[in-house]
Amino acid sequence: MEHALSPATLTDLRRPRPYPAVSVLTPTHRREPENAQDRVRLRNVVAEAKRQLEADPAVPRERRADVARQLDQALTEVDLAHAEDGLVIFAAPGEHQVWSLARSVPERVVLSDTFLTRNLVSAQAAERPFWVLSVSADRVTLWSGGTDRVTEDRTGGFPLTRSRENFDAERQERIGDLPSAFRDEDTRHFLREADTMMSAVLREDTRPLYVTGEPAALSCLDEIGSVTKDAVHVPHGGLAHATHEAVWQAVRPRVAAEARKSTDTVARELESARGRRAFAAGVDEVWQNAREGRVGLLAVEENYRVTVRDDGGAHLIPAESGDLDAREDIVDEIVEQCLETGADVRFVPDGTLGDADGIAGVLRY
Repeated sequence: MEHALSPATLTDLRRPRPYPAVSVLTPTHRREPENAQDRVRLRNVVAEAKRQLEADPAVPRERRADVARQLDQALTEVDLAHAEDGLVIFAAPGEHQVWSLARSVPERVVLSDTFLTRNLVSAQAAERPFWVLSVSADRVTLWSGGTDRVTEDRTGGFPLTRSRENFDAERQERIGDLPSAFRDEDTRHFLREADTMMSAVLREDTRPLYVTGEPAALSCLDEIGSVTKDAVHVPHGGLAHATHEAVWQAVRPRVAAEARKSTDTVARELESARGRRAFAAGVDEVWQNAREGRVGLLAVEENYRVTVRDDGGAHLIPAESGDLDAREDIVDEIVEQCLETGADVRFVPDGTLGDADGIAGVLRY
């Protein structure tokens, strides 16, 4: 199952497909007893997708059979033992993907000529993705981080390694073992190469960056680095060769501290916007401004969800789940729309926005 949504992956998911491109969404659960019905529910929603394929006269028989096979293959790849809060299956002629999301999604089936991506985009923004670069004198490892985990990422040429045979062991012993390696010109060149590679990764997928390593390694990066010297430094050695869980435990306190700092910044910006009449609050007001591209900063409480109907295009009004024309993922629509127009989207803890009813924005004009 896929977790990390890079800009390149999103671009590929959004390209037109031969009809039908099928999107299947269903909420899932991490723990018992809530997860007891997840497998049955998943099979039912996939069966509904097949039923819609069968009933659609615009789908030729061979293409219908192809997409149905893709759905069946996707089902075999679902690992509900490691489920999060939502699951998305994409299937089209000749291809399928399975995405696990750390944000709930409404149950639905959509047949179109593109995949439905807004729930992925919103989940990725809510997860506040970041990079971790773990450096040592002989290995530099890249990790992709989210709400509650890091996983090794092998893009951009990482992990970067060099043979320990190149080390001058006699000199290290004489000067003071491993820290001396970071004064060695070969090691400095090695870390400079890692810094250059990390710069390329950030150009493709911009995220906050944390760097772990021995104090001597971090000091070296301060001298020679470009992107790495300006990252959040976590003085903890050995993580370039460690497990993902060890890396997560090492960076977790710093990630939490940065999240608190970000929440405080958002609160100050919203308060300032109130004073200069550049503030929008509530799903209807924010939705209207998002459609016009006026939102510069969007703040959403982490678990805020609301079901609405479009009242003739002018306003959103409350609705019940399952109502005709109900829009159960309107918050995800707003998030995607704001990101499309260049807004800064921040998810904040529940209760942070006070009387703004879960969602607020700072307007550009």
